Amino acid sequence: MTGNRYLLDTNIISAWLKKEVPIAVHINNAEQIFIPIIALGEMYYGAQFSIKKIETIRNISMVTQSYPVLSITERSCETFGLIKAALRKKGKPIPENDIWIAAIAKEKNLIVVTRDNHFTEIEGLNIETW
Repeated sequence: MTGNRYLLDTNIISAWLKKEVPIAVHINNAEQIFIPIIALGEMYYGAQFSIKKIETIRNISMVTQSYPVLSITERSCETFGLIKAALRKKGKPIPENDIWIAAIAKEKNLIVVTRDNHFTEIEGLNIETW
């Protein structure tokens, strides 16, 4: 059982940082929130193109100080391989960064919170849309 433990996709973190109230309410009501290391890379990439680059980087730092960041392990690498192979066999590829996020979530038994529908292609992944 995953309970009320969530791994946030980049689009959810971005929405939260843009002050979307429903996202903040969900985060405040969660038992635990985790940030995948992959999302940090995507956020730092996005910051390079932001007109508010310094503020964006400051916000990323605030996120990493507030919630645990989960890195990739050997087990998540194995899960990544299994997920990617299954998607290829189905003919349903999705972005590799999202496969990494899913692998971390499956390893830690967390619910992925996202606005991307392609996560539904991953068998056995718990997903919520906020």
